[in-house]
Amino acid sequence: MVGRKQITQAAITEAFPLALAIAAYGISYGVLATQGGFTFGQTVTMSMFVFSGSAQLVTAGMMAGGASAISILAAVLLLNLRNLLYGAALANTVSLAGKWRFALAFGVSDEPFVLASAREQKHGPDPFYFAIVFVCFYLSWVFASLAGALLGAQVDPLTWGLDFVFPVTFTALLVPSLKGRPAMATALAAIGICLLFHYSGFREELIVIAAGMLAPLAGLMAGGRKSDGQ
Repeated sequence: MVGRKQITQAAITEAFPLALAIAAYGISYGVLATQGGFTFGQTVTMSMFVFSGSAQLVTAGMMAGGASAISILAAVLLLNLRNLLYGAALANTVSLAGKWRFALAFGVSDEPFVLASAREQKHGPDPFYFAIVFVCFYLSWVFASLAGALLGAQVDPLTWGLDFVFPVTFTALLVPSLKGRPAMATALAAIGICLLFHYSGFREELIVIAAGMLAPLAGLMAGGRKSDGQ
C-alpha cells in the first residue's frame, strides 16, 4: 500500500509543471485586473475566494468594458458549467474525503481534474492526492495573482506571451491520456465542435459548454461500436 509520503511526492512532482503554467496565467490575471480598475486587495481576494482563472479573467475584462453585473454573472455561470461535469466525474474521489469533501469540491477545476482523473484511472479514487494537487495549484494561483497585481502596468502579458502558456501546458497534459477509440473520438469531436461553433460566431463560454456536453457522446458511440465489434 502506498503511504502518504509517497502520494505527496507524486502529487507535487506531477503538479509542479502545470503549477508553473498557472503562475504565468495568474500573473496575467493580476496585471489585467489592476489595469482594468481593480484594487490590489480586490485582485488578490478574488483569487483567494473564486479560484477560477477563466471566470476571473472574464470578470475583469467585462468590468473594464463597463458590462452590467447581471451580464458578468451570466457569463461566468455559463463558462463554469463545465465544473459540473468535472464534479460528476470526480464524485468517487471527493466523496471519500468525508467531512473534507466540501473543501475538496472548492478545488474542482480544470487542472486538478486532469491530474486526479489520471490518478484515478491508475490507482483508484485518491482524495489525499487530490487535496495535495489542489493546494499546489491554489497557492500558485494566489501568489501569482499577487505578483501580477504588484507589477500592474509594468508588464504587458500579451507581449510576454503569458496568455499562451496555460493552454499549451494543459494540452501537453491531455494528449498522453488519449488512449483508445472512445478517448480519441471524444477529442476529435470536441475539436470539430469548437471550430464549428467558433466560426459560427458563438461566444467562448457557449463553445466550452457545447463541446463538454456533445463531444462525450462521440466517445460513447465509439465505445459502443467497439463492444459490438467484439
